[in-house]
Amino acid sequence: MTTPLALTEDTRTLLGRLADKLDAYRPTAVMLPETRLAQALVFAEQLHGPTERAFAAEENLLAAAPPVRDGQTRGEYASLLRLIAQGVAL
Repeated sequence: MTTPLALTEDTRTLLGRLADKLDAYRPTAVMLPETRLAQALVFAEQLHGPTERAFAAEENLLAAAPPVRDGQTRGEYASLLRLIAQGVAL
């Protein structure tokens, strides 16, 4: 997956929502790659319903959200997502 050249408002919104959830629920637990995938779908469909637009939003979110590193906590991953949403180059 590659990072989009420019983040859309939808992508920034979804990065923030995912980060908020990870911080709110078990931030010290290990982040799982499956959580990244599942939550991208959930948040995209919450924003757009089960539509083609949601599919595109999910794809953009997954492109912007980096793969999960071994041992990374949900809180650490949330912090990373917030930096990406702010446009910080990593």
